[in-house]
Amino acid sequence: MIRKVEICGVDTSKLPVLSSEEKNELLIKIKNGNEQARDIFINGNLRLVLSVIKRFYGRGENVDDLFQVGCIGLIKAMDNFDLSQNVQFSTYAVPMIIGEIRRYLRDNNPIRVSRSIRDLAYKTLAVKERIIKETQREPTIEEIAKELGVDKEEIAFSLDAIQEPISLQEPVYGDGTEKLYILDQVSDTKNTDENWAENITILEAMKKLNEKEKSIINKRFFEGRTQIEVADEIGISQAQVSRLEKSAIEHIKRIYK
Repeated sequence: MIRKVEICGVDTSKLPVLSSEEKNELLIKIKNGNEQARDIFINGNLRLVLSVIKRFYGRGENVDDLFQVGCIGLIKAMDNFDLSQNVQFSTYAVPMIIGEIRRYLRDNNPIRVSRSIRDLAYKTLAVKERIIKETQREPTIEEIAKELGVDKEEIAFSLDAIQEPISLQEPVYGDGTEKLYILDQVSDTKNTDENWAENITILEAMKKLNEKEKSIINKRFFEGRTQIEVADEIGISQAQVSRLEKSAIEHIKRIYK
């Protein structure tokens, strides 16, 4: 899929590349309503869309769909680009294309978010994009909240709610020979090397218990059952479970020493 040459009927190996001067000349014509210049400009920037959608490979999404959505972002960037700003078109367009793809992924997310929260998030993103365009800087949550007339906590919550899930197997870095995945950066307080070694020791100690003691320890401390539940399961009284449990624990302590 990643090496696919034809996307949405477009032979990507033959896409043209426009120079900065050609882009500026076409943008001026576009602002004057020249439809032919519009088509040439879009076709000359499809490689930019391709470079952006590569970031979203590996999420199970169809490349053709991502390409089409990316083209919508490209067109929006073209229609909103201000030539008077001293900024390259690609610098302005890439965040627009990424934003459009992320909106598509959020809308097709199997995790459902309420309409009101999603609407607030989209209003927030729209205000953010407008402020960036007008001021060339990233607005604060407080600024956006004030403009929309809501609490900043609501803004933060809505933006968190529409974030698409990320696979733990998604690569975050690669040097050509080895890749670092998100999973490698997630801390695990439960399964540390120290706890792993400790659990091995406990398991070794449990092998020296009799079958009834082993069953009680396993159910109580590995399966999280209560003494009453264990008593019902193995057909003895709770008092007997308690005595056997204490005996097994003392046995394990002696082995530890």
